[in-house]
Amino acid sequence: MTRRAVKDENVVAEAPPRPPSHSSYAPQRRTALVLTGTGTAGAYHAGVLHALHEAGVKIDLVAGRGIGVVGAAFAAIDGAEQLWDSTGLWRSASATRLYRWRPSLRASAWILGLTLAAVLLPLGVVLLASLAYPVAYLLHVGGIPGAGALTTGFGQVVDLVFAPAALPTWLPRLVVMGLIVLLAVLGGTAGTDWFRARGHRRTRGALWWVLLGAPLDARDARGWFADGLWKLMRGAAPVTQPGPVEMGQRYTDLLIENLGQPGFRELLITAHDLDGRRDVSFALLADPYRRRFFQRRVGATDPNRGLEALDLAGDARSAAFDACAAALCLPVATEPWLLAFAPTSSWRGETHRVCDRPDALGRLLDEVARAGAQQVILVSALPGPAGPHTLGAGRRDGRGRIGESLAAMESAAVRDAVASRANLFEEVFEIRPRHNALGPFDFAGCYDERSDRQQTVGELIDRGYEDGHRQFVGPVIGASGEEIEPAAVPRAAARGRIAGGSVPSQKFDT
Repeated sequence: MTRRAVKDENVVAEAPPRPPSHSSYAPQRRTALVLTGTGTAGAYHAGVLHALHEAGVKIDLVAGRGIGVVGAAFAAIDGAEQLWDSTGLWRSASATRLYRWRPSLRASAWILGLTLAAVLLPLGVVLLASLAYPVAYLLHVGGIPGAGALTTGFGQVVDLVFAPAALPTWLPRLVVMGLIVLLAVLGGTAGTDWFRARGHRRTRGALWWVLLGAPLDARDARGWFADGLWKLMRGAAPVTQPGPVEMGQRYTDLLIENLGQPGFRELLITAHDLDGRRDVSFALLADPYRRRFFQRRVGATDPNRGLEALDLAGDARSAAFDACAAALCLPVATEPWLLAFAPTSSWRGETHRVCDRPDALGRLLDEVARAGAQQVILVSALPGPAGPHTLGAGRRDGRGRIGESLAAMESAAVRDAVASRANLFEEVFEIRPRHNALGPFDFAGCYDERSDRQQTVGELIDRGYEDGHRQFVGPVIGASGEEIEPAAVPRAAARGRIAGGSVPSQKFDT
């Protein structure tokens, strides 16, 4: 699907509708791949990346928000294959455990459940006893032995449970013990979180909010991403995984040293600074695009460009992992990521709370245009807005409801961003599924009403691969008449060198 724009120095307007045409793709233009979405959308990105890689599509810049930063980070260092491979990131068992309820909330649910079961135990005994007598009567009528033993046994159980020295004693004890354990779990979690964040940021609020915290946990997502990224960078070198700062430094060094070689691409990531109340962009660009991207324009409306644009090849050299970790944090639903800006940056060493903004695609496209992109391949795992008579059953589970809200906002953001920013580029190509049953948090799969079966994340990867070929490679590349050689399987020599220092750098073949 393509959209042409009218570019004028003084007038910004969207071009009138035209019949679909796929002949306007040109590989000589500066091309940006934009990945947007949350949660399972990353699996769809992986499938599309597989199709583009297989076709050898030239990509100069990869940009991402939300889970799109995972695909962007891997694709920038020629490691996208690790996303869709049979042993890759999105097909691993750990991918099914992303964005679970916080451990304290899961433990609290079990504790409350067991406590409630203890409270309801006497009632359950009464109900069973009320059924025992009719069953005993039927056994007696049928001439089956054991009716008397049944009624006698249940009578003894009722006497034991409701004995004056039993029920008034053990039931209050169990309830009190459950509440004590619950408070201990919540307090321990709150204390642990405070200990980890001490010295960075103060928090305030009622005690209950401190104990409960955000409902979902993004630590599994960050760990899953960090493990996969480090496995890619270290290659075969048996090197221990470093911390976030050193991880970001090594990633940036790897990209800088190999930028310009086949398979390595410029990188752009956006997240939202809760404390600064502005979007922040992390970019690693080649000259001359780097100078134009970060410079403060005379008379422009962005005099504080230094607060919003961070150079991964400059002051933010060690913040590459922090940028990705922040983008993986969901607003309200998870705790934000604490990002410490460099002392030499415009923020002067401050530590800010940073997370994703689901409707930030428009801002991301603005930054992509500023980075010099002439044509954009936009990938979203969300179908277009629904029409009449397409309603489905709403979700009752907690994560499902959160996912529905995020998906609705992101779908509207994609539509509005493409409509309002199409004039910034010569072409915008969209790759989106016609139907996607998986919500953002359905990592273990979900039931699809349309096909009346269970669908999995693996199928979403395959759908992205098919859509990449059907919506872009075939109609767009094919119609353009370009002869593109398939990309070769990348080697990991350069990755191993940055991690262990023992493998010499090599240029990759295409």
